[in-house]
Amino acid sequence: MITGAITDFDPIYFRSMLSLLSIQNYATVESLEIDLGPGMSVITGETGAGKSIILGALGLTLGDRADKTVIRPGSAKADLSAEFDTTGNATARDWLKENDLAAGHEAGFCILRRVVNSDGRSKGYINGSPVTLANLKTLGEMLIDIHSQHEHQSLLLRSTHQLLLDEFALQQDLVSSVQATWKSWQKNFQQIEELTAQSEESSAHSQLIAYQLSELEELALGEDELISLEAEFKKLSYADEILDTLQNALSRCTDDEEGSISQSLVQVLGLLQAIPHREKQVEEIIALLDTANIQIEEAVTELRAQLDQFDANPERLDQVNRRLSDVHGVARKHKIKPAELSEFTCDLAEQLGRLQGSDEELEQLHATDQRLRSEYLAYALELSRQRKTAARKLAHAVNDQLKVLGMVDAVLEVKLEKLPAELPSARGLEAAEFLVSTNPGQPAKPLIKIASGGELSRISLAIQVITAQTSNTPALVFDEVDVGIGGGIARVVGEMLRQLGESAQVLCVTHQAQVASQGHQHYFVSKKSSGDSTVTRIELLDDEEKVREVARMLGGDSYSHESLAHAEQMVVNS
Repeated sequence: MITGAITDFDPIYFRSMLSLLSIQNYATVESLEIDLGPGMSVITGETGAGKSIILGALGLTLGDRADKTVIRPGSAKADLSAEFDTTGNATARDWLKENDLAAGHEAGFCILRRVVNSDGRSKGYINGSPVTLANLKTLGEMLIDIHSQHEHQSLLLRSTHQLLLDEFALQQDLVSSVQATWKSWQKNFQQIEELTAQSEESSAHSQLIAYQLSELEELALGEDELISLEAEFKKLSYADEILDTLQNALSRCTDDEEGSISQSLVQVLGLLQAIPHREKQVEEIIALLDTANIQIEEAVTELRAQLDQFDANPERLDQVNRRLSDVHGVARKHKIKPAELSEFTCDLAEQLGRLQGSDEELEQLHATDQRLRSEYLAYALELSRQRKTAARKLAHAVNDQLKVLGMVDAVLEVKLEKLPAELPSARGLEAAEFLVSTNPGQPAKPLIKIASGGELSRISLAIQVITAQTSNTPALVFDEVDVGIGGGIARVVGEMLRQLGESAQVLCVTHQAQVASQGHQHYFVSKKSSGDSTVTRIELLDDEEKVREVARMLGGDSYSHESLAHAEQMVVNS
């Protein structure tokens, strides 16, 4: 493993940092692990040594397309992973939590992994959990920016332009107020739409419920009335049979015929009382029979009372029958049981109350809409005023940097395009876009339409240097940032990258000694061929090795004492 040596930086001040890149069986790499630190790291090597392999492997962990040709010959698969320190990147940490991908890994770190199989298919993982390539891309954009021929560069997105501009010179409390008011406004508006749709759909439903309630109120079913009616109906329906049974029971108890219960008890008592010298058990039997005789007399009294008060009333039976018929009819109409009518009536009353109350609620929502709309416009108009001033200030600062970078004819414009009145946004009333003209007389164009990768990298560098102190800059990778520039400008580029490395992790692949000499860390890429195989290696250079590598970049492999002295001076002055 290659280990970084500098300790002058506190990673907590970096939004995100690539701490480890592991490459297994990719292209000409058999096994390679690069332990990276904060600040500016430069990667150099001879042409064709494999510097692009490092960026290619990193790109695959960020969701680039892959095929089986990336696998090292003779291997079954390529396995690539990148570990990031996200201590200062709240956006990435929140995204991991929201997608249930933060568990099972040390807080503040995340690992993006990509495995490419021999059939060309690949799998992506975040913290060990399988994910889609879209997930890798989404998270990758929060963690790192690769400035290399339009690859992985968030500066090509208009949303990034707006964010950088707003962070550069706007009052962040005002930006937050615009966003919060807009969210509340949109939420309130959504409630208006939902309630309006419900009101339109429920108008007929409300009329139906009102009719059903009036029908139920007309029925006026009392509490426990159904139970009482059913009991009375049974009693009246069997009146004749009940009367016959009661009369028969009374006759069996009281008739003077020899077979009545009372007569039989008297006879039994007479027999037992006639026994001379009765034992205790017989006395107890006589006592029980006396008690039974008393209870029979009481039962006879109750039977006579029941017969006297029992009324077989056909008219009342008809009334009860009609009332029960009405109750059951209404229950059948609503497809419920008769016993559920009372609860059903309460439910309908509640529904009607809610429907009738929606008009008042809708009126309140419209009043809130007007208030939030006014608040949003007040905040947004002030934001627009500040944004216009910030656009001029940012463009002026970046253009000064472009001149220092040797792009004397390049001009950056920050275009503010007013959004349609019906489409306000959480960012305000306009959208920002960076436009650039690289030659006199040419109209300014979006960054994505700039043909030269080197020009784009230098423009991106100028923007990043100006906004680094105010924006949440992710880890930055610059490839070919020094293409087509001379020694003096290359020195300026190197100084800018080093300056940028004070507030963001910077990785720079370079061919220029003036750029390489500015690195806080220096990695050297080489390749070695043996028979039919080629192996790429990368090593972290110490101070002496760094001087020799800068000297090689200045004068080739046959560097002299003079070139070594020059290289040492460049490194010392960095």
